[in-house]
Amino acid sequence: MSLLEHRKRRHIDVCLDGDVAYRGVTTGLERYRLPYNALTQTRMDDVDLSTDFLGSRLRAPVLIGAMTGGADLSGVINRHLAAAAQQLGIGMMLGSQRVMFSSALGEQAATSFAVRDVAPDVLLIGNIGLAQLTKEAVPEIVSALDRVGANALAVHTNPLQEAMQADGDTDCVGSLDRLHEVVPMVDRPVLLKEVGHGIGATAVRELLLATGEPPVAAIDVAGAGGTSWSRVEQLVRYGELRYPDLADWGIPTAQALLEVRAALPRIPLVASGGIRTGSDAAKALAMGADVVAVARPLLAAAIDSVAAVTEWLQMFLTELRVCLHGCGATNLAALRGLGVVGAS
Repeated sequence: MSLLEHRKRRHIDVCLDGDVAYRGVTTGLERYRLPYNALTQTRMDDVDLSTDFLGSRLRAPVLIGAMTGGADLSGVINRHLAAAAQQLGIGMMLGSQRVMFSSALGEQAATSFAVRDVAPDVLLIGNIGLAQLTKEAVPEIVSALDRVGANALAVHTNPLQEAMQADGDTDCVGSLDRLHEVVPMVDRPVLLKEVGHGIGATAVRELLLATGEPPVAAIDVAGAGGTSWSRVEQLVRYGELRYPDLADWGIPTAQALLEVRAALPRIPLVASGGIRTGSDAAKALAMGADVVAVARPLLAAAIDSVAAVTEWLQMFLTELRVCLHGCGATNLAALRGLGVVGAS
């Protein structure tokens, strides 16, 4: 097993069995509540959760978040997740495809991302790191997307995670320029995302500095409050938490969502990072997200079976539907029109 494969498998093991959640930071969603309507005039069965995102129609505003790839177990996980996404009509984001760029591992690694046979209609979003987004790599990136049948590409920026990782990519100089230069060369929509430490107002100001317009088609704020990848990498690298303050560093999901939506009122946004319930999702959608993404809560189920993943997601979607019904919203546009109120 290569060092990269070993790290991917360790990620899975630590996320399954380790204490990887934020300790001193929450998503901030608990500070808001949905406006309950005791005289709702909706019929719950008629509540419409469908939406369009990155050119695809989803039956519900949910993505299975980026999780894994490259290790043997990753293939099982990804296929179970993709089959559940197909059944429910939601989207899926793959884990980092960087491992496919290795000449020694590319063919073997590619099989762990091969899900189109079980999910022919799913919005499938490929994934690479910002460090790998270069002009020279564009043909390789497009080839990796073609091989898995991806409709779009997520580019993840994760300086804190990389700083905690053995041999991580810690040279971020020029990454913004490359984002502006290379994104137009990719032949499908590009989404910019964090991995769980948040994209907020500061990052958006940097993003808009060159042209006044974001170079990407969508942003996943991926805020703090769920899984801390600084914590994960410390446990993988050292077997212990050496830098506890860094494990709790990030922009809470609610704050990140509000800051990015205020700066970019029209760009499609994904809310992820600690979205654990349908109520969390409803709040995030009411606050301006177009879709939400869920990852780690599905990991154990994805190792088990398609049925286990589907059951978890169906409960999540039922709660989301109840939230719209209880607010008096027949669809997502109506929910966003209602907004949220601060919890007393």
